[in-house]
Amino acid sequence: ENIWGIAGLLHDIDVEFTEGDSMRHGLVGADLLKAEDLPTDAIDAIRMHNEEATGMERETLFQHALAAGETITGLIFATALVYPDKKISSVKPKSVVKRMKQKAFAASVNRGTIMECEKIGIPINEFAELSLEALKPIAKELGF
Repeated sequence: ENIWGIAGLLHDIDVEFTEGDSMRHGLVGADLLKAEDLPTDAIDAIRMHNEEATGMERETLFQHALAAGETITGLIFATALVYPDKKISSVKPKSVVKRMKQKAFAASVNRGTIMECEKIGIPINEFAELSLEALKPIAKELGF
């Protein structure tokens, strides 16, 4: 649990280094973290959260969980922004799931990646609820 949480915190460590280059993002971060004795499975999950850069498909529960968790946050933030109060606390899981079906809404959010939650055994309705509950305690720090 701790290693998964650490990977979640560190997965975008290279954003400033890669300057938005999606073909390097994740790869640079994984290389940076190799020197820090992070477990191999965490480094692999960080590398694989940007599947496009690796040219490989995610395979492990850890890889699917990190990618799905990172991606659903974008959909949750976009959903919160269309609410009058713009608060995560106002967003309901069913609203997130409804927005999943609206391809034009937050069009850059990869719904297929979010659906990888089912590859780790969590149905989308439950994953949306779990994700919202994880974000609510830190919503203020996130600006929502």
